[in-house]
Amino acid sequence: MQEEIPLYLLTGFLEAGKTTFIQQTLEDERFNSGEKTLLLLCEEGEEEIDLSRLPYQNVTIRVIEDQAELTKKRLRELIHEVKPEQIMVEYNGMWMIRDLVDVLPPEVVIGQEICVVDATTIMAYNANMRQLVYDKFNTAELVFFNRCPDKQDIMPLHQLVRAVSRSANISYEYQSGYLQYDEIEDPLPFDTEADVIEIEDRDYALWFRDLMDDMKKYAGKTIKFKGVVAHDASTPEGVFVVGRHVMTCCAEDIQYCGLACDWKGAGTLKTNDWVILTAKLSVGKHRLYSSKGPYFTALEVVRTSAPDQPVASFF
Repeated sequence: MQEEIPLYLLTGFLEAGKTTFIQQTLEDERFNSGEKTLLLLCEEGEEEIDLSRLPYQNVTIRVIEDQAELTKKRLRELIHEVKPEQIMVEYNGMWMIRDLVDVLPPEVVIGQEICVVDATTIMAYNANMRQLVYDKFNTAELVFFNRCPDKQDIMPLHQLVRAVSRSANISYEYQSGYLQYDEIEDPLPFDTEADVIEIEDRDYALWFRDLMDDMKKYAGKTIKFKGVVAHDASTPEGVFVVGRHVMTCCAEDIQYCGLACDWKGAGTLKTNDWVILTAKLSVGKHRLYSSKGPYFTALEVVRTSAPDQPVASFF
């Protein structure tokens, strides 16, 4: 069995400080203790890696100038050539992370993903390229905001990340050099310990993501929310699907996020009916699913009209 090769992924946009972050990381013997390292650079900025400053001459740099070069075959060739014990990638901010994940050889496993962000420009990027910002925050283990003005209000930056990920760690480095870790608490906007957990229209996307992150938290709980029905002839008798269309970052990414619901009156519903559902949530096998997952058992189903914002979002 081939030994796994950890890959450390640095994402962010041009001139955000990724190269400086990599330089400092490779100079730190807590990270670099002599392991043979393949460093892939997927974009060229003003800064360059200075190998002479490293504690070990163990780093081989290769440049990927065009996304068409980023193939499984090319990565295998580089691994065969360099025989690295670890890989670092400075990823191009205009490329989607999925495009990298899809071409990784099976022995290459992402060990850590860090998004390096210039605090002075990220709001402009978010306004004009929201999908790319979402892509970089979505799977990051750490979002590192650098170049923060010394009197920076970090709440907008915090909210920018939390609109995408509730699990990412966040840190801020100020222009004075002071490093601050984000300790802002983000209580959920609904009471998960209530006898009936009521989900407001604006909070459905957040609730659904929290459910997918921690199903056990909601197992056996009673949930109440407004949802839209998906139901046709292929749905088993006594079952309908209920949920909301959710926009993760832009209109192109809207998807229906719903769950199976057992109810004897399911046959009276049709696709696009809106209902207020009060139901018990269970986690397990269901006849509508191919694997174990969450599903509802209806306690009350009340027909209603669509909310003012039929598509739910995180922002």
